[in-house]
Amino acid sequence: MRIISGSKKGYKLKSPKGLDTRPTQDRIKESLFNILGDIRVEAKVLDLFAGSGGIGIEFLSRGANECYFIDNSLSSIKIINENLYETNLKSKSYVYKNDVFKAIKILGKKNIQFGYIFMDPPYEKGLILETLKIVCENNILEDKGIIIGEHESKLLIDKSVLCLNEVDKRFYGDKAITFYMKKQN
Repeated sequence: MRIISGSKKGYKLKSPKGLDTRPTQDRIKESLFNILGDIRVEAKVLDLFAGSGGIGIEFLSRGANECYFIDNSLSSIKIINENLYETNLKSKSYVYKNDVFKAIKILGKKNIQFGYIFMDPPYEKGLILETLKIVCENNILEDKGIIIGEHESKLLIDKSVLCLNEVDKRFYGDKAITFYMKKQN
């Protein structure tokens, strides 16, 4: 796993050992950032279920201002911190070992909003809809912000319960990436 582009292009990233994490494949990551285009330099990024931190680090390498990494696994948090130190991006980062849902509520209470939110929850636990709902309830997405969810390609999401519109969806074998933006009043 490596950083694809930006100021840290080519850096190899560590990932947690075992089957509990599934780092986003380089080809999917490259496609994701091609779809997003230029990253807003003032952007705050939230990397949920962060695993190795690869997506958030890619955002930082491409010019995002800061990134919050949330994961409840101690081994993932250690790897994220190692990757941030190795790439010299720790000063632009906040790393929290916490339950994603609790962390979102804390961020909402602090009125912190993000231009980009990436989530790649464990597929078998069906957490993507629940995560999208809690993001909406806690208003942590900027008005023009984008949520990117990586999930199983066969997953169907009931969008009627969300404050979001699905704006794009791409399939990569058994995986998919869906892009959401806030519904405008």
